[in-house]
Parts: sequence; C-alpha cells; structure tokens
Amino acid sequence: MTSRTGEAVVAVSRRIMVPAEDIFRILADPGRHPDLDGSGMLRGAVFDAAVSGVGDVFVMRMHYERYGDYEMINHVVEFEPDRRIGWEPRPGRGHPDAPDPGAAWGHRWIFELLPDGAGATVVTEIFDGSRLPEDKRTEVDGGRAWWQTQMASTLERLGELCSVR
Repeated sequence: MTSRTGEAVVAVSRRIMVPAEDIFRILADPGRHPDLDGSGMLRGAVFDAAVSGVGDVFVMRMHYERYGDYEMINHVVEFEPDRRIGWEPRPGRGHPDAPDPGAAWGHRWIFELLPDGAGATVVTEIFDGSRLPEDKRTEVDGGRAWWQTQMASTLERLGELCSVR
C-alpha cells in the first residue's frame, strides 16, 4: 500500500492479485460501489446501469451524519477500459449544498489500473480536489489523513471483493 499527496490531491495504491479487466468491471458498475466503499457513506445506486463511457451519469444514494440521507449525481469524465475511470460528483436531492442541484464543485474520484505481472494489478484511487474552490480545497487538505484511511479501506475491500469472484 502506498500513499501520495499533492495540492488538494490524495492518492492511495494497492497491488491486487486480479487482472485489470476484472477490477474495472466492478468499478464501472455503480451498483457494486457500496460493496467496496471504505467510508461507509454509499447506500446504493439509483439506477442499475454500468458505466460505458465519458458522458454517462450515475446517481448514488448517500448518508453522512452531518447531512443525513442525500444523493450525489456523478458525471463520468474519464473512461479508458481496463485502465482508468473517473467521475465528477455534484450535489443532488437532499444534499445541503443543493440549492443549485447538479452544480459542479470540480473535484473528481479516479481509479487508475496498471497491470503488474501475471494476473496482478496496481490500483490507485485518486481524490483530485485541485479544481475545487479555495474554501473547499482547505477542507480537503485538513482531512487528508481521513481521506487516506478511507481510500486504503476501499482498496482493501476491492481486493477482497475481487478475490471472491
């Protein structure tokens, strides 16, 4: 497990003994995201459709103690089969920042997959907050250790989920 940080960017990597295409299949299926979520905030996908490319949108039901139940609208902004997938979340129904529902904050969740030998893949989860407004970016920097812990947990759960296939 490795971690790296940059200006409003947090990344955590883990080597998983599964081919990249098997991992990508799980990451491209929002219905599977609660199974691998290390934060415990994801409750489920609103629709049962796998992501197939840039421009797709999927909506996730979420729960956070401070906000209660809400939705996030995720716009797919990066999609390279078996190598990279990323989305830009926007506040949806029930989110306290949703007086302007669907307004972009600019942050992105990205997963990079790098084949690493026979049947193994290095998976890097990236939280890219470099496009966030300054006040939101400060929140990310202040919670860097929390983000890294949650991301490490997500990658651990992803590895376990893949090994049960």
